[in-house]
Amino acid sequence: MKNLLSPSLLTWLRCFDAVARNGSFTVAAKELHVTQGSISQQVKKLEEYLGVTLLHRGGRTLALTREGARLSLVSGQAFQSLNQAVDKLRQTHTRKDAPLNLSCSPSFAMLWLTPRVGNLLREQAGMSVRIYGEFHSLDRIGMSVSGIQVGIRFDPGHYSDLHADRFLSEWLVPVASPDFLKRHPEIRNLNDIPSNLMLHDASAWHNAPPTVEWDTWLEGMGQTPPKHNGVHFNLSQLAIVAALSGQGIAMGRLALVYDELVSGRLVIPVPFAVPSKAHYHFIFTNEPTGTNAHLREWLHDAGRQFEADRDDLLDQMEVAKLAG
Repeated sequence: MKNLLSPSLLTWLRCFDAVARNGSFTVAAKELHVTQGSISQQVKKLEEYLGVTLLHRGGRTLALTREGARLSLVSGQAFQSLNQAVDKLRQTHTRKDAPLNLSCSPSFAMLWLTPRVGNLLREQAGMSVRIYGEFHSLDRIGMSVSGIQVGIRFDPGHYSDLHADRFLSEWLVPVASPDFLKRHPEIRNLNDIPSNLMLHDASAWHNAPPTVEWDTWLEGMGQTPPKHNGVHFNLSQLAIVAALSGQGIAMGRLALVYDELVSGRLVIPVPFAVPSKAHYHFIFTNEPTGTNAHLREWLHDAGRQFEADRDDLLDQMEVAKLAG
């Protein structure tokens, strides 16, 4: 029997499935790590091969035709079943001594996870973990293709084809260096902070608004966010380093600035904490077993301990936690 599912046809189907699920060439291209033009071309080749139109393309809208909807239903189920089977086989037959591949938000990996990972390895003798600092969005197909078994992301936790287990909540506080505040004695309360001295993580999570964290804190304080003219970074750690260097006031996530607050290298000029719109999630495809389950349990234990330490620090610094 002739093999109809040639490598080219599988590629076309995979691209079509991504477009159909996401309703967007742009999002599908990001998911598959290719260009938007390449995705569009692959779908066009599939349409030519089948002799039917699968998508209605009109301006900014994208809709499935009747034939496209029928194919999307079948292709979606097929790729989902295939990915689940591959995931289970990988988990079953991966060498016991093979490292666990973990994709983690870079700033969280550097400032929270890495200083604590030794505790995990001491508790789980023989465990090996390979940590990748990455901030792209996670999906089942991408994790399977790249060999990533689990992930940690700072985001609202909305996933359609993955499990997101929150293990650590996050609160926001403005932070600056003592030297910066000495040079700006006029900053004594909220209304004294000029927007051009605000330091931003412009990529707090995938597709987050560029000023979301300052806006969240200001709104929590009952203020209308101003037009932001400060410096924007694509990593929270960069904004923190800028604050440590006396360049302005960063909106700090307490998980990332805790050690600097304890050491006194950073201080909170306006003593109010506001809950973040995003938190830290353990991302996985299937119910964790073995090493994955140990990591999940450890993250929950470490998260609870940190939350207790964090709240104690806020009490010591007389920082009020405001309701979201």
